[in-house]
Amino acid sequence: MTAPRRRPDPRWAGGVLAFAPLAARADSLDTGDTAWMLTATALVLLMTLPGVALFYGGLVRARNVLSVMMQCLAVAALATVLWTVYGYSLAFGDGGWFTGGFDKAFFAGVERGALSGTVPESVFAMFQLTFAIITPALVFGGVAERLKFSSMLWFSGLWLTLVYFPVAHWVWGGGWLGELGVLDYAGGTVVHVNAGVAALMAALVVGRRRGFPATPMLPHNLVFTIVGASLLWVGWFGFNAGSALAANGDAGMAMLTTQVAAAGSALAWMATEWLRFGKPSALGAATGAVAGLVAITPASGFVGPAGALLVGIAAGAACFWATFLLKRRFEVDDSLDVFSVHGIGGTVGALLTGIFAGVLGGTGYSEGMNVLTQLGVQFLGVAATVIWCAIVSWFLLRILDMSLGLRVEEDQEAQGLDLTEHGETSYNS
Repeated sequence: MTAPRRRPDPRWAGGVLAFAPLAARADSLDTGDTAWMLTATALVLLMTLPGVALFYGGLVRARNVLSVMMQCLAVAALATVLWTVYGYSLAFGDGGWFTGGFDKAFFAGVERGALSGTVPESVFAMFQLTFAIITPALVFGGVAERLKFSSMLWFSGLWLTLVYFPVAHWVWGGGWLGELGVLDYAGGTVVHVNAGVAALMAALVVGRRRGFPATPMLPHNLVFTIVGASLLWVGWFGFNAGSALAANGDAGMAMLTTQVAAAGSALAWMATEWLRFGKPSALGAATGAVAGLVAITPASGFVGPAGALLVGIAAGAACFWATFLLKRRFEVDDSLDVFSVHGIGGTVGALLTGIFAGVLGGTGYSEGMNVLTQLGVQFLGVAATVIWCAIVSWFLLRILDMSLGLRVEEDQEAQGLDLTEHGETSYNS
């Protein structure tokens, strides 16, 4: 069988980037690769449960912490079912330039002996599922504390079907962006730009929380947030290094660049915050680290440590100012800064991939690369993702708002979603 692939094999000839389809490697199981991919898959799932759940849960007010964690749990379940029924097939099945077909619906052909390269296809499918789980879970940080749970479920299912699965196919499943040569090693456009743009659309359509921006809305438990950020940092090694789909030098370099970028971004955010407000905060350091992890995601397999450091520093500063401007100047209530960190961080990383893969090297991709050409291709990939995601997300949100209603009632928002949506409270006192 022909093994589904994560990314195209870059070939540079005469300074012009051309992509040839990857020839399937000999279908021979490698137990070392398989063991690593099983581990990486568990690490990526750890990023959502409990990573994002704790990170977001600590940032909201006490009356809404369970609702945020419940969203992460419910999205994990819903995405798994959709991925089983048709999502894997639409993303990685045989199809055209826009989407895959239904040849792998219900995991048809994904049997015990089926291979994807040197690992079981079941492991490849499960690894990809963890990406489909975390992406919509990130989105709802943009409208935390005011979104109906039922509308969240409907939006998740429709958005995965119409946005995430097609864009994953465009870049990784043999679609048009992959054919053009877009470099996205582990999901800068597919995961982070997608999630950031959808969160921004949701924040604009749903509207601000009651009292924003005049009333301070402080995180209720920064310990949760720091623990969540730490789990994200560790899980991200599976996210990026696992995208090599093997236990090899590519995975090792991706792990190293991930660490370097996260550290550079955390320091850059702290320094910028220190200069702007006079004190560095624990929340800022944690958010800066996440921004660096986001930005290195598309680049991790294509740049070396020097490039990764510059990507991280750029992301830390850019995401800090994006957060400041969006909330303070434009007064957009992106509750947990999803667009500023994931949308802007993913864009910074995707564009800088086109530069640093060619000028600093470290992974063998720089020889003969035309940087300007690749930068143009990267810009096209980001632009296409932004436009498609923004349009489809806006229409889905408007339709759901007119039918089910997106937002809880004013008195429900005041009581908190833990009680009004789930009949539970986080704390007894």
